[in-house]
Amino acid sequence: MAGGAVAATGQHVLATALPAVADGASALSLGINGLVGPDMDFRVAADAAPLVADPPPAAAVAGVDPAPVIADAASLVKVADLQRSVTDAAARTADQAAAKAEQAKAEAARAEQAKKAAAPVADLGRAIQMVTGRVTSGFGLRAGTTHQGLDIAAPIGTPIRVPIAGTVISSGPATGFGLWVRVRHADGTITVYGHINRSLVKVGQKVAAGQQIAEVGNRGQSTGPHLHIEVITPAGKKINPRPWLDQHGILY
Repeated sequence: MAGGAVAATGQHVLATALPAVADGASALSLGINGLVGPDMDFRVAADAAPLVADPPPAAAVAGVDPAPVIADAASLVKVADLQRSVTDAAARTADQAAAKAEQAKAEAARAEQAKKAAAPVADLGRAIQMVTGRVTSGFGLRAGTTHQGLDIAAPIGTPIRVPIAGTVISSGPATGFGLWVRVRHADGTITVYGHINRSLVKVGQKVAAGQQIAEVGNRGQSTGPHLHIEVITPAGKKINPRPWLDQHGILY
């Protein structure tokens, strides 16, 4: 009973909702044979046109996204080439920046050297290592005689650098020293470098503070490789080299 009632109600609703046809029957009678039994089985007539809903208005599909555009191979190659060009340009820019930085660094170093060259002698001396070695004998009495210099032991070939700028007045053989170099400085002071292995300067040559002028040797009356340095005042007096070197900030 309940199934028949529901079917009847549904048929009534469809009949009232569908428009009437010319012969007075409802559209329902043309498309549907009816209900058969309580199991609600609808059978559609073979020759009846199916019910098709009208397509939605254009406004109803306006919000649908268009199909994505797929780039072809040529476009992808162009994009890759463009990206490579951008990367290469960035690399070139980085290289140019690095080159400019190196150039600026070199110019700053040259400027610093020029500044040191124009600085007072005392300031230059603080950065100069005259020789790298070990003091083995000082100025004064030694074995009943006066040792008039400072002995600094070091391996043969160790660089000897002039403490302050001056002019070479001796370079070559010397009695007792084997070979020596002597330099006169601006105030008239003379420094002597004895027992050298090799001289790197000539008489009359101008030398800058810190310039290598010779190598440590073991020539002449020597008991082992070392530098013998003397300091002679403008008045011709030999003085203890230690205070003079310390005064000028020379390292040894």
